[in-house]
Amino acid sequence: MSETPSHSPAHSVAGGSPEHEAVTPSPPHVSRRRLLGLAGLGAAGAVASGAIGGVVGRATASPSTAQATGAPVSDPSAAVDFTGVHQAGIVTPAQDRLHFVAFDVVTDSREALADMLRAWTTAARELTAGRPSGPGDTGEAMGLPASSLTLTIGFGPTLFETADGRDRFGLAAHRPLPLVEMPSFPGDALQPAISGGDLCIQACANDPQVAVHAVRNLVRLGVGVVKVRWTQLGFGRTSSTSAAQETPRNLLGFKDGTANLKAENGRALDRFVWVGEDDADWLLDGSYLVTRRIRMLIEDWDGVATAQQEAVIGRTKEAGAPLGQRREFDPTDFTTQTNGRPAIPHDSHVFLSHPTNAGTAMLRRGYSFVDGTDEDGRLDAGLFFIAYQRNPETGFVQVQRNLAGDALNRFIRHTSTAVFACPPGVVDGNDWWGRGLFEPTR
Repeated sequence: MSETPSHSPAHSVAGGSPEHEAVTPSPPHVSRRRLLGLAGLGAAGAVASGAIGGVVGRATASPSTAQATGAPVSDPSAAVDFTGVHQAGIVTPAQDRLHFVAFDVVTDSREALADMLRAWTTAARELTAGRPSGPGDTGEAMGLPASSLTLTIGFGPTLFETADGRDRFGLAAHRPLPLVEMPSFPGDALQPAISGGDLCIQACANDPQVAVHAVRNLVRLGVGVVKVRWTQLGFGRTSSTSAAQETPRNLLGFKDGTANLKAENGRALDRFVWVGEDDADWLLDGSYLVTRRIRMLIEDWDGVATAQQEAVIGRTKEAGAPLGQRREFDPTDFTTQTNGRPAIPHDSHVFLSHPTNAGTAMLRRGYSFVDGTDEDGRLDAGLFFIAYQRNPETGFVQVQRNLAGDALNRFIRHTSTAVFACPPGVVDGNDWWGRGLFEPTR
């Protein structure tokens, strides 16, 4: 639960940040092509919106350098700026609560879909500032602060072309090549009803009511255009996206995400997270999102001695240190031996998911979940894995294939999967989610 952002499928273990990459602040990434586009909007508007310098959603109208690079703000109730080169909710310091929802589009009208995205953008701008979504707001967040709410949108493969080959909205020609459904992996127990989706919204906040309120009102505004396909509530972030955040623990009791990519490591983000000029033009400065609902077989895990659990993970349970070391952030040394054997077993989660062996990295920001019990009275609990990457094939898919022999697989089941292309951020008051896709000449 540490090498990859937090454990790829297994624990969100999906590919950690290269440990040789120094976690030092880097200047905000703004591509040349993006800057040219901003120039067309007017320099004053670009600066006011935070497009230049707002690499991570900002916490105040005039953010400090630390806030602009994604460091946590002292007030968990503060607002995160909605505008920026990248969408907030990716490298933004991970909040405590999640409400994730996937939608099916129920209209064939491109105009109706675009109008809804404009309305969603307007509402999201208000909601993330701690204000009502507009006329008809449902009201359950009245009196509550913004609680660092972020709203992040993604477009699924079926938005561009349905399973039966229909191009409902004239978008097929703009579908990014890496945006394809996830392949099957050994041990998958996927449920189609809670997988996939044409669109998704990731709502993260430090107050669960604020996150639920935001999703509820976007659903309200989408009536007749979209319907909810599936949702997932999450609590207790299972990874850190800022160097200032402590490493959390997942439901297996281990620290998760020690080697996750961090907001301060700009060069690694450019390499592994943000889409570059080699991809679809409208997706430049965006990212790809992979989700997996990973049920942990809690009762089976609880019956295993701590020493065996540590061998499965490859780290100590209390300190989170790589086996053979003493502290969490000690180097992961695969040459260390204990009693003539590798201290870190070669079938451990850490060994197989570590960037040295997996050859890639992702930015994970997953959450724990407990969805009651099953018919046998066993907890339906685990990790809702969320990972952002520049290309799913060389990110999540590569790591997951490397985990085929993971000792952790005995204790987990993947029950849901989805992939989405997340467009770049909204840069000013005239911009809206997906504008570059629906108005490609912008």
